Amino acid sequence: MGRLKISKVSNKEISRRNILVHPPEPPMHVLFKDPSNSIFIGRTKMLHVPFYWTFQETTNPHIAACGITGSGKSYFIKTFLVRASFVWNSNSLIIDWAGEYKAWVRQTGGKVISLGKGSYLNLLDLGGMKPYNRIKQVMRTLALLTDVDKYPEQKRLTEQAIEKAYVENKFRMDVKEQRDELGKPLTPPTLKDVVRILEEMSSMGTYEFPAELDNAIYRLRQFTRPGEDFFAQQSTVSMDDLTTSGLVDLDLSGLPDETFRALGALAILQFLKERMRMVGWSKKKGIDLIIVLDEAWKIGKDDNSDAVMIIREGRKYNFALFVASQNPTDISEAIFSNVGTTFILKVKFDKFLNYLQNTLNFSNFMRSEIMKFGVGQCAVDMAFAAATSFPSTFLLDKIEGEEPSKEFFLDMESAYEGKEMMDMARSISFLKENMKKRLLGFGLDESRIEEVISLFDKKNRHIDVISFVVLLERYGVARSNITSFLKEVGVDDATIINIFTKADRKKGGLVGGDITQVILEE
Repeated sequence: MGRLKISKVSNKEISRRNILVHPPEPPMHVLFKDPSNSIFIGRTKMLHVPFYWTFQETTNPHIAACGITGSGKSYFIKTFLVRASFVWNSNSLIIDWAGEYKAWVRQTGGKVISLGKGSYLNLLDLGGMKPYNRIKQVMRTLALLTDVDKYPEQKRLTEQAIEKAYVENKFRMDVKEQRDELGKPLTPPTLKDVVRILEEMSSMGTYEFPAELDNAIYRLRQFTRPGEDFFAQQSTVSMDDLTTSGLVDLDLSGLPDETFRALGALAILQFLKERMRMVGWSKKKGIDLIIVLDEAWKIGKDDNSDAVMIIREGRKYNFALFVASQNPTDISEAIFSNVGTTFILKVKFDKFLNYLQNTLNFSNFMRSEIMKFGVGQCAVDMAFAAATSFPSTFLLDKIEGEEPSKEFFLDMESAYEGKEMMDMARSISFLKENMKKRLLGFGLDESRIEEVISLFDKKNRHIDVISFVVLLERYGVARSNITSFLKEVGVDDATIINIFTKADRKKGGLVGGDITQVILEE
């Protein structure tokens, strides 16, 4: 048995001993907020305290998130948006660079608007601004996306042509509300009108710097060519549809390149910023609109971008900008320095960690923990509005998100004949859970059901519809049941007849073969 020994120790020596040390986490009253006015993210790594995110004590409601592919970043964004809709009834707009979110948005009952695939956005819409102010925004956008700032004369010519286009359409340059003598809203000009004005000026042959004029025309013409005039026609996109329709995905993947996608994203941000200014701040709890920018490096990196300008406006309006990227250096340092909250998931390279650590000023201990992250683990950095005596950067054990419903696809191309394919869906989607229920209803046992599910997983969730039908028939599923399922997922009667005809041919060619192996080898 040990002995209890009493000894004299100086105050100086006691001060050196860490008898009780609070881990690097904020206290519970900061982490554990009212669940009816905050969003649950996960539990802290050290003390396992539930962390409910709210912006009430941070400098602003804006968020940045970074993490490599597969770190759980998209999963986190989806979880955050779903919970915000339940807690605050928030609307969410995803400016979707690569079309990554559109299937999920449709699956959750949201709306998808696809620029470049039937939807247009007039770059010269005013969005509640005075024409003079809109011209400044358009020129700032062109400066970000082209080299117009290097050529002052071309810039001047472009500005003058845009102003003349507004005047020709009877707009007054210093007035927000623009209506004709009958009280109807005026129709704004388009970039095609601006190019026409410059071309008319060129055709006169009197301008003293014809090369400058030709280059100004060339710069704008890339946005007005037939088939690429997505921002040079009257708008089919409504700001009301974008901001008050619940969950909305603005799909930019149909636009031809990064410049067009950036142009669309910047224009939307500018219109949204003006709309929020008009609506103003209210005392209602939560966030009216969450705008997600994921992998938008072209507009997130430049300090003059409207993304940065919105971040700097802070608490003025009831909306939040959520900027995310797998490469932190693609996000302006001004964003990391000004957002209220930063979520850091798994980051792979030292140069990215150096950038984050220098910007957010977290400890070497925190850096070493970030390097060891698995999927869903993250560090949270919060910029508190008032001075604090506790750490502003802390660790979460993992993001506790909403389990996503997995979507399966039947590829339909083999079911159609010739030109029919032009007007038909290339694939039809349905939920994994619905598939399992249907197969169970068809009388398949658990092992057969799991075999079907695993085939979808091994084929990247896509199976040709003919092979799928042959597989079900080999398992003893009646054609009447298969017909019922195909109708349920949206296949018409004529196509179903084609499918069964081709399935019979395929079965005739499988002399003793295993259909599951055939599917895997296709």
